[in-house]
Amino acid sequence: MAAEMAEQPDVLARLAGRADEIEAAVRGVAPVGPAGIILVARGSSDYAAIYGRYAIEIASRRPVALAAPSIQTLYQSPTDLTDWLAIAVSQSGRTPEIVTMTEKMKVAGARAIAVTNTPESPLAAVADVAIDLSAGEEKAVPATKTFSASLLAFALIAQALGPGELRDRMGGVSEWVQWVLDDPGSAERVAIELHYAEGLISVGRGYMFSVALEAALKLKETTSILAEGYSAADLRHGPIAVVERDFPVLTLNVPGPAQPDMDELIAWLRSEPKARVIQAHPGEGADLPLPPGCPEALAPIPAAVRAQQVALQLALRKGLDPDKPEGLSKVTATT
Repeated sequence: MAAEMAEQPDVLARLAGRADEIEAAVRGVAPVGPAGIILVARGSSDYAAIYGRYAIEIASRRPVALAAPSIQTLYQSPTDLTDWLAIAVSQSGRTPEIVTMTEKMKVAGARAIAVTNTPESPLAAVADVAIDLSAGEEKAVPATKTFSASLLAFALIAQALGPGELRDRMGGVSEWVQWVLDDPGSAERVAIELHYAEGLISVGRGYMFSVALEAALKLKETTSILAEGYSAADLRHGPIAVVERDFPVLTLNVPGPAQPDMDELIAWLRSEPKARVIQAHPGEGADLPLPPGCPEALAPIPAAVRAQQVALQLALRKGLDPDKPEGLSKVTATT
């Protein structure tokens, strides 16, 4: 896991360097003025797709939906997807229900893009075009470099379907991720604080919601902590009641439209005082510093790497093997 995390700057630099190729492929397959975009994924890829929903819907101003594969794979209830663009995400490209769902979406009228790290996979074969993440083999069960590459792939797809306002900033992603990797100390300090924690809530809003979910998953996978990710809005609708004195809450907060709501939530959490607030942000005093100058729409990528660092360090402190968590496998064959 540590070695694959260290590869991320190079992986992201290579992917950003293919921006023109990827944008041309997306424009070549997408319906002109698509009725909507539907995303299908599971696990970490599903959380990448949540980021994709924000990135694509904001850029394209077209409705973006996350598919529930069971509706078609189990309940056999087809949906009319005429003039829709479908984007299926699977690092292995071999998850049966994602492949089946992509086939069914094409039959229903959609044009399909596969985002995968395995260009010779069944998923790539059934899609109209495949975006190869080119991240290299990922041996550790927790996805690291393929997750960050999936986020960048969605950012590139969003640029292809919208005005391309962030096109010139894509090259900076690898540098922002390297900035995080060059500072492992903050994650080590947070891991020390979390050593005896039995639970954790991670919170973000807008683009950062996906990272809140992924951070919780990484902690569950590698450390067996009962971690849950929430939108700042959803947290207030009941789950916040579980926050007791010294309960750890990881907040992911960057400049942008979602920041005022996050600031308000953090102020409330700190004033009770109930939670042990662990703040990830680009300003002074952050427990987990994020790189300054990174646009909100791209900030989830270095933030996800920061969460990976915490999960890795906490697993090591607990004497656990982060590469092979008990009971998990690299390819999950859900149908």
